[in-house]
Order: sequence, then C-alpha cells, then structure tokens
Amino acid sequence: MKMMKMMVLVLWFSCISADVLHEDIGIVGCSDSDGEMMYGLDGEEKWVADFINKKGVEPQPNFIDHISYVEGTYEGAVANQQICRQNLETIRKAYKDLPLTLDPPSSPVIYPRDNVELGEKNALICHVTGFYPAPVKVYWTKNGKNVTEGTSINVPYPNKDGSFTQTSRLEFVPQLGDMYSCSVKHLSLKDPLTRFWDVEKPEPSIGPAVFCGLGLTVGLLGVAAGTFFLIKGNECS
Repeated sequence: MKMMKMMVLVLWFSCISADVLHEDIGIVGCSDSDGEMMYGLDGEEKWVADFINKKGVEPQPNFIDHISYVEGTYEGAVANQQICRQNLETIRKAYKDLPLTLDPPSSPVIYPRDNVELGEKNALICHVTGFYPAPVKVYWTKNGKNVTEGTSINVPYPNKDGSFTQTSRLEFVPQLGDMYSCSVKHLSLKDPLTRFWDVEKPEPSIGPAVFCGLGLTVGLLGVAAGTFFLIKGNECS
C-alpha cells in the first residue's frame, strides 16, 4: 500500500504592539484537498473561513464585545486559496516534491471546560500540540461508541517553533459512570493517540464540618482538663 504524498503551504503574518503586547495574526494555508484562512488575536480565533459551508465564522464567546468583519472577507479568503495553490505548485516544482518532515503530536490532554456537576451542560476539551504538518483529525467516543453530534475543532494554530496546535470540543451532560475518549490521527502516526476521561462522583465538601468538629472536640477537652485541675487543686488545699 503506497502512502499518498501531501504537501501543505502555510503562510502567516502577525503584528505585535510594543506598548500593549498584543499579537494580531492571520493564517492562510492550503493543500490539494484542504484550505484554511483564519484571523486571530492573542491566541484566540476571531474569524475563520468555512470552505465547506461557504461562509465566514466568528467563533467568539457571548461574554465579549463581538468583532465583526466587513462584507467580502469570505470572498477574499477564497481568492487567497487560489493564490496559495499557485504558490504551492511553484514550490513543488522548485523542490521536486521533497518528502515532508513529519513531527508527531504530543499525547492529547483531555479535561472539562467547567467544574463537573452531574446533569449540568458542560464541554470536554481535547488539546493536542507539537505536530507538523497540520492538521490533525480528532474523534470522540462515549462509552465505546463514536460521537459526532456536539463536536467541533478549531483551525491549526502555529507555535513559535513551526509546529501546530489544535483543540477539539465535545458538548456533553455529565452522568455518573460515563466514559469518554478522544483519539488523534496524524500523518506521522501509525496508530492514533487516545486519551480517556470518565465521570466520577463529585467529592463531598467536608472541610468546614471537619474543622468545626475538631474545634468542638478540642474545646471539650479543654473544659475537661480545666475541671480536672480544679478538682486536684481543691484536694491539695
């Protein structure tokens, strides 16, 4: 079985203000089958081109001041993809399709977005970094069965060493005993990397009760000791 050769071209530009230490970044990426266009600020995505549904997406949380992009941003992203693929073809001819250096991703890290409360909506986050080239594919399971509903993944984000980071999310409602997993596939891996996470019963908060009980015990011991010395003192007088 022959492995398909793939070459990816990723360009990014950033602007850093020396006064306020913010980083504004834009990424254009393409391969034979995929494309990417993203604008971000301080490590967070502000705008992403969804080339499958042919629209721009603004993945910003509701609790911040929303930043909207001008009309035509998506059409500009489509035009940039054409330029990117032309550049990719030029690079292929220049380097004669040299084999890619493949860097495997780190073991995925999986954790809940919020403190776990049984029956309350939450999200599991699967974080993976250090891989090249982008992207990775992330798959979720619940109790051994594949899950696609409620899943999402951000676009690859460049690290300073030239590798990439991606984060996938799974919306879920914690129920006692449920077992989840996220599996990461990449060109450099023969087998996917998998990490498991299970819903455990939250530990009861016993700190205040213990300290209160301990204080009461010490207080009673103090009263008993005082009574003992008072009796002994009366006997000696």
